[in-house]
Amino acid sequence: MPSIKMAVNSKSLLSGIRVLDMTRVLAGPFMTMILGDMGADVIKVEKPKDGDDTRSWGPPFRGTESAYFLSTNRNKRSIAINMKHKKGIGLIKEMVKVSDVFVENYVPGKLDSIGIGYEELEKVNPGLVYCSITGFGPAGPYANRPGYDVIAASYGGLNYITGPENGEPCKVGVALTDLCTGLYAHGAIIAALMQREKTGIGQKIDCDLLSTQLATLVNISSSYLNNGVEAKRWGTAHASLVPYQAFETKNSDYLTVGATTNRQFEDLCKKLGVGDLAKDKRFASNKDRVENRVVLLQILGEIFLCKTNAEWLQVFEGSAFPYGPVNNMEQAFSDPHVIFNNLVHEYEHPTAGTCKITAPPVKYTGHSYPRMKPPPTLGQHTSEILRGVLDLSDDVINDLYHEGVVA
Repeated sequence: MPSIKMAVNSKSLLSGIRVLDMTRVLAGPFMTMILGDMGADVIKVEKPKDGDDTRSWGPPFRGTESAYFLSTNRNKRSIAINMKHKKGIGLIKEMVKVSDVFVENYVPGKLDSIGIGYEELEKVNPGLVYCSITGFGPAGPYANRPGYDVIAASYGGLNYITGPENGEPCKVGVALTDLCTGLYAHGAIIAALMQREKTGIGQKIDCDLLSTQLATLVNISSSYLNNGVEAKRWGTAHASLVPYQAFETKNSDYLTVGATTNRQFEDLCKKLGVGDLAKDKRFASNKDRVENRVVLLQILGEIFLCKTNAEWLQVFEGSAFPYGPVNNMEQAFSDPHVIFNNLVHEYEHPTAGTCKITAPPVKYTGHSYPRMKPPPTLGQHTSEILRGVLDLSDDVINDLYHEGVVA
C-alpha cells in the first residue's frame, strides 16, 4: 500500500501522494488542482481525441486551449486512455495499485458497469481513498441525473435568493456550488488519508453538489428550519444586517459598506457627515436599523451619491467598519494589495505560451508550493506515465498506441 509518510524536511505537504484523477469540468478538476498545488502527483485520465469537456469551452482560447480548462488543471499530468477497450480498463486498475487517491465524477453506477467502481478497486488496493463527486449523490430519486452547478444551485435555493430584490432569480457569477463541492472533497480526502495512516485501510467518499449547496446556505437555512422564515432576494443587501450592501456613488460606481455593530454604524455616520443619525432612536441598534431599513437606506443612498468611489475611499481610510469598491476584473487585478501579495502567477504552456493564473490562496510556514506546471495538453504524458508509473517497455507502449488503447 502506498504510504503518505513524508520526510520531516519535506517542503511539499503531499509529497509522495499519487492521485488518479478521472474528473471533468469543474468541481473535480478544481479539487485535484489543489492537491497538485500541495505537491501530490496528479495523473489526469482523459478520453482520446476530446479529453476533458472544458478543453472546448470557449471562446476565449489561449493557443489551442480554452481559458476555462487552463484555470483548473495546472500541476497535473495527462494520460489519454480508451475506457471502451478492455486493456484500457486494465491500465487503470494497474495504476490504482500504485495510487493513493482515485477521484471520479461519473453518474452513479457508470464505473461499476465497466469494472472500476469502488468495490472492484478496493480489492485491487485496500488502502485506496476513492472519492466520487456527483450531482445528487449515489442514491435517491435524482441519483442518475447528470448534475451541473446551476441545476444544483436552483434545486438547493441559491439561485432563488440571488438577484435584485424585486428582480428575477440569478446565478452567482462563478460556479460557486461546484467550487464549494471541490473544497469539501479536498478536505474529506485529506481526512481519509490521515485515517488511513492509523488503520492502513482506505474508504469511499461521496460528495454531491446538492448536499453541498444545502450545507452552504448556513444562516439562510437556519432561519427557515428554526424560525420558518422564507428567504428572499436582497441584491447586495443582507436580511439581518443594515447597512450591509453596495451603494451607488457619483459617476455610477458602487461602493460596498458593512456596519455590523453600533460602533461601526456610529463611525460610518461620522464619516458621512451625519453623526447625529447614529443617535436617532429609529437606528439605535441593528434590530432597529433592520426594522427601519427603507428609510435609513434612502438617507444613506442620497449621501453616497455626493462623492465618487475614490473620494469616499479617502474619507473612509482608517475606519472601524469594512468597505471596498465593486471592482471589475481590470480593477480587481490591478489593485495594489493584490499586486503586493503576488496573487497572480505565470507559467509557460507548450502551445498557449505565457499564461497567467491566480495563485494558490493559502500560505504555510512549512510548505513551499512546487514550481507551477502548466495544464497538460491532451495525452501529453501518456508515454511518460506508462513508462515511469507502470514500468512498461517501449515495445508494450507502442502496441498500446497501435491498438488504440492509449493516445
